[in-house]
Amino acid sequence: MPNGSYRFSKQRINISTTAFLMASKQKMQQVSFRNVEEFLDYLPDEEREMTVLLRKIVFSCHPEITEKLSYNVPYYRLHKQLCFIWPAAILWGKKKTYEGVRFGFTSGHLLTNENGYLDQGSRKFVCYKDFHTLKDIDAELLRSYIFEAIAIDELSLKKIK
Repeated sequence: MPNGSYRFSKQRINISTTAFLMASKQKMQQVSFRNVEEFLDYLPDEEREMTVLLRKIVFSCHPEITEKLSYNVPYYRLHKQLCFIWPAAILWGKKKTYEGVRFGFTSGHLLTNENGYLDQGSRKFVCYKDFHTLKDIDAELLRSYIFEAIAIDELSLKKIK
């Protein structure tokens, strides 16, 4: 085998080529926030208003829900990740792929969605709802989905024990 190459799973990987590709790879996001306040300050007014309301709805569902920035957007969890809020202003890649604010469930495929309120797109696990205005947000319906996600989270914890 030539010097500088290794064989893994029947694929030859040249170390210098891999290092070059990793070094030249562009970032998927052009922003980086230290905390939620910086994140909120960055958002356009309408997206900020929707995000603030969605955060209040999430926190109203369970006293132990925690918030952590991941991929520069807030994710919420109890034992596992439950959901996230992803405003369109926070790009993944170079261009905007939707408008408004996306509220997603990390295990949305497990949620009851008989009325088709949530979209799955081409995702395997994540389901989401895009909001374009404050009026689009049905707080009670969204809470019902969050409560269901919490119940699934609690059930998965019991299965582990």
